[in-house]
Order: sequence, then structure tokens, then C-alpha cells
Amino acid sequence: MHVTFSNRYFHYSHRRTEQPNKMEFHLHDRFEIYFFIAGDVNYFIEKKVYPLQYGDLLIMNNRELHKATFRSDAPYENIVIHFDPAVAAAMTSVSPYPLLDCFVNRPQGEHNKIIFTHQQLEEAATLFRRIEQLASLKEEEGSELLLTAYMIELLILLNRVHHERLSPQATLHLNLDEKLAPVLDYIDRHLEQDLTLETLERQFFMNRYYLSRLFKKNTGSTIHEYILLKRISLAKKLLLEDHNVTDACQLSGFNDYSHFIRMFKRIVGVPPGQYRKRE
Repeated sequence: MHVTFSNRYFHYSHRRTEQPNKMEFHLHDRFEIYFFIAGDVNYFIEKKVYPLQYGDLLIMNNRELHKATFRSDAPYENIVIHFDPAVAAAMTSVSPYPLLDCFVNRPQGEHNKIIFTHQQLEEAATLFRRIEQLASLKEEEGSELLLTAYMIELLILLNRVHHERLSPQATLHLNLDEKLAPVLDYIDRHLEQDLTLETLERQFFMNRYYLSRLFKKNTGSTIHEYILLKRISLAKKLLLEDHNVTDACQLSGFNDYSHFIRMFKRIVGVPPGQYRKRE
């Protein structure tokens, strides 16, 4: 099962797979809304791990690393919405309401999980059903405009819930291995410096091969890929702050300019110079 519908600003996808595929840490250029329906899933966002149950909703901006890890081969079903944050600017002529507030006005990797009341969950589910009805009628006049209308309604709902109910339950998450947590903190604070396995080994008096296995066991991904994506995330932030491409390369810890260009384009989809101009 796979239902999709999109327009200029929003891409909606409802997918069910009988056997989930392995995922790696990743970043999106757009913001993401993730609604969990079924499966046996732990979801990583930055340094937090959320065990998911039906009705959980996660929000992520374009600088937050994330991935799903599967505890079993149980059928997996979710709704994922990627949207261009530029929609907020496009709507300012209609209303000054801060549509992106819950995505950007919080510490990175914090308060990503939204807990609905029963009534709020039904509101969100109703919007998802309306969008999927549109998907079957996508050729009809006005369908893409209605998609935007429903999505704006969803964003308002998410902001309202986020502001009203930063409940203790919403912050519950699993802790990473106590040996791994300080390593991730160190990586976050020293992205512009040497972060080879040899360096981490000396810093934490931990055998590099043991560290690699520990990271893989806890996250399902490699520490090299995690560091790469964290550096790309930092480079995106620097480019948005009007640093030039050379500075973004150096300040985010890339020693090889051509490697930086190549990795940035592979992960973001466009070269850093083009990303800087576009944003």
C-alpha cells in the first residue's frame, strides 16, 4: 500500500510494508512530520531514541538527524509529510501566525515528539483521511489548493498542541548506552576538529573497534556516517548565515574542499553554492 499526493510546498506519503527495509541516519532539505501507525520501531532523532506506539507524531526540521530502527520484521505503516518551510513566508500576506514555531523555536533534538489527546488525534486522523481522498481525485480542479489548506490546518494543530502540552510523557525516551552518550556530546561540540576513530579512541580511552561496534549496536548505523551528516547539517546552517562555501567547508570540519562539495551534493541534492543562493 502506498498513497502519495503533492504540490509545490507539500509531499504526503502513506505507506505500509509487510517487511521494513533498513534505514540509515539522514537529513532532508524540507521539514518533516512523521505519524506512526504500526510496526516495532525505535526512532532516533539526534541523541534521543523514542519507542513508538500508534498515534505518536514526530516533528523534525532540516538540521535534525533522524532514522527509524526496527526491532523486528513486523509490518510497518506510517504517514510522512515533507514540506518546504517557505510556505510560512508565502502565508504571511494572509496571516502572521507562526506556522513553523514548533519546528524552529526549540533546542535542536528536543521536544520532537507530540502527544495528542484522543480528540486531537481524531482531528489529525480526519485531516489525513481528507488528504487521501484528495489523492484519489488529484486531477480535479482545486485539489492541490485543498492539500495546502488541510496542511495549514495540520500545522496549526501541531503548534497548538506543542504550546499547550509539553507533557512529561512527550519527553520520555530511551537512553543510549552510557558509554556512548559522552562520545556523541563530544562529536557535537567538536565537529570542526579531527574526529577520526583514532582521535576518539585517545579522547575516551576506548578501543576504536569496540566504539564502532557499540555505535552500530545502538543505532544500526556507522559512526562515520553520523559524523558526516552532522557536519553537513552544520554546513547548511553556516551557509544560511551567509558564510561562503569555503568557510562552510572549513568550519564544519571538512579538510578536502572537493570531498565537501561531493558529499554536500549527494546528501542535500544540490551543490553548497547553489544551496546558499537558493536559500
